[in-house]
Amino acid sequence: MARIAGVNIPTNKRVVIGLTYIHGIGDAKAKEICASVGIPAERRVNELTDAEVIQIRETIDRDYLVEGDLRRDVAMNIKRLMDLGCYRGLRHRKGLPVRGQRTHTNARTRKGPAKAIAGKKK
Repeated sequence: MARIAGVNIPTNKRVVIGLTYIHGIGDAKAKEICASVGIPAERRVNELTDAEVIQIRETIDRDYLVEGDLRRDVAMNIKRLMDLGCYRGLRHRKGLPVRGQRTHTNARTRKGPAKAIAGKKK
């Protein structure tokens, strides 16, 4: 089992798919990494040599912001908005949708399960 950026990559999957298990690496970046290291698209993780795993690890460390660093960066950006007291920060603070979605109906993911109101039903 290859361990890259603190994440265990599944051994039976293709390398491009396995790299997407790392937070901050999606399909496009995974293909980019494989191309820069020179790994064919159909290669599986268990077929990688130690040298290739080290190359992938170094490429990710050098060129990409992933896992803990990325999570910390995102959290700091949200905290900055909340400290400023701007509209987006207030929406984050209240747990409401931030990007202009309607809240009269829907928005249950951000607001949580619906709370019953006494005397509402007739």
